[in-house]
Amino acid sequence: MGGFGDPPEGTPEGAPGGGEDEYRSVVFDESFVRAARLQEYSAQERIADHAPAVRPRPPLRRGLSRQALVLVLLIAVAFGTAIYMGVRHPYQGPAAREPAEPLRMTVIPLAPEGRVPGTADPAYLYAHSPAAQFKTGAEGVPLPPSRRTAHFSDSQVVTALSTAKDYVVRSALDPDVITGGEIRAVRVLLDPDQLDQFDQSFARPTADGRHAPTGWLVRFDPSRAELADRRVRVQGTLQAAETDASTLEVTADHTFVYALRPAGAGDEAAVSLFTVRRELQFRFDRDDLRLHQAQLVVSYVQAGPLSCAEDSTHHLRPLLAGQTAKEGGPAGTDPYATGSATALCGSLATSAQPKV
Repeated sequence: MGGFGDPPEGTPEGAPGGGEDEYRSVVFDESFVRAARLQEYSAQERIADHAPAVRPRPPLRRGLSRQALVLVLLIAVAFGTAIYMGVRHPYQGPAAREPAEPLRMTVIPLAPEGRVPGTADPAYLYAHSPAAQFKTGAEGVPLPPSRRTAHFSDSQVVTALSTAKDYVVRSALDPDVITGGEIRAVRVLLDPDQLDQFDQSFARPTADGRHAPTGWLVRFDPSRAELADRRVRVQGTLQAAETDASTLEVTADHTFVYALRPAGAGDEAAVSLFTVRRELQFRFDRDDLRLHQAQLVVSYVQAGPLSCAEDSTHHLRPLLAGQTAKEGGPAGTDPYATGSATALCGSLATSAQPKV
């Protein structure tokens, strides 16, 4: 009877020990079998000479992937930017900006000492007056050389000077403004905080040093006078200076000379000269510079020939060729009345008139 593990027929003849020695080279031990990876090939794989049926799985990387790291970095940058912008905003809000000061204005009529000289030829009057060497129109309002200040760049200083020049040209040289019609061209150059004062000055003119249209611009009573020559003569200066770290100031000092004739009188009527001296003080903050606007804070005007008895608040009512000033001084000033300006009047020197 065969032993345990022997075949029923017994051990084959000529193979001692059941043939173990013959097959020992192809028998695997237990550790090799357990470590072996079994894989069944598909029919296609078997046809293709046992090509791999699946792509080997890449080894698992520990830690964050590159995409996740970039996403975390972007979120951190966005969060930091939001905090920075909230703490330090590049533009000042309306609450942080100081409101513009109201314009303080003074208009002084200059009365002639005798009759106003005149002739039919405007060129002759200009040639025989102190304005003989004045330039015409905007050429008489040149920009001065500019340089940067401690807190403002050269371009910002140029912007302030250019805006002030635009205001001077539009408010005193534009024929549509001078003749008492257009005002919007001047209004758009003002700081928004001053628009209410400007509008009130034209809706309800008052001689209170705050609401006189002739403090904002030069304009004649169209029922009394018209331009005999649209080429106004002008001479003056512009100066810019820094008052503090957030404010630029520009001072404009100009003398304008207009050739006037009676309204509707025709080209043959006698022409006279009318002189206006204007000293304007502008103020600019950084918003004004960015928006090409100005704060007009002081306006000092001397104009003649005028009659001291005439009201020069709404329009300038010039004395024309051959006329003399009415008797009487300016309107009385009540020292007990609040909110009113002192009525002023001066005398126009004979030397300021053309020699006819």
